[in-house]
Amino acid sequence: MQENPDRIPKHVAFIMDGNGRWAKNKGLARTAGHRRGVQRVKEIIRGAAGLGIEAVTFFAFSTENWSRPKAEVAVLMRYLDNFLDKEIEALHKSNVRFTVIGRADPLPKYLQAKIAKCEEKTRKNSGLRVILALNYGGRQEIVDAAEKFAREVLEKRADLGGLDEEGFSRYLYTSGIPDPDLLIRTSNEMRISNFLLWQLSYTEFYFPHKFWPDFGIEDLKEAIKEYQKRNRRFGGLDAH
Repeated sequence: MQENPDRIPKHVAFIMDGNGRWAKNKGLARTAGHRRGVQRVKEIIRGAAGLGIEAVTFFAFSTENWSRPKAEVAVLMRYLDNFLDKEIEALHKSNVRFTVIGRADPLPKYLQAKIAKCEEKTRKNSGLRVILALNYGGRQEIVDAAEKFAREVLEKRADLGGLDEEGFSRYLYTSGIPDPDLLIRTSNEMRISNFLLWQLSYTEFYFPHKFWPDFGIEDLKEAIKEYQKRNRRFGGLDAH
């Protein structure tokens, strides 16, 4: 079965699970799994636009990940720093728009500044949208959105009785970004782990057995083929 170009998901989100287990199975340090995982992110980004995907979101670091060993967190921050240094110029030349969602603090200040610079550099690009969920938590996002709305009400810039779902979405980190059509979580873990709780309401889920370091563009194509077999009703009745 070939991918149907008329039914390509516009937005695909990824929970990149299994880096540590992949490394353990090979007798390597966990950091080796994260390093290989970064390479997979680059591969998926390169292939996504060619498949007709308009946006990809990667769950890179959750608010809960700060509880991991300090040495591992430091390595993850270093990999992110290297990614921003080495990849953003190439993404910019490919007309990719780069966005980070999540709370800025307590990310290191130098990373916050570098992220802001990369976002501004690519802000006017009109090609593939690459979103990195960094220091991100779905519940925290909803709390932050509610606080933003409440502040606007207090400042008389919003009407308490005029809020609807579409209006509330504008207060989320993902304002202006379409909800994901497809969520892929690798390593066959069947949960969403506080990721995009609002946005995944009608998203199709796909749980491959492969660990993230083994998940490549051909696996993404298989996920799209599975997605295309499904009938998305959005709460309505089957059209057939």
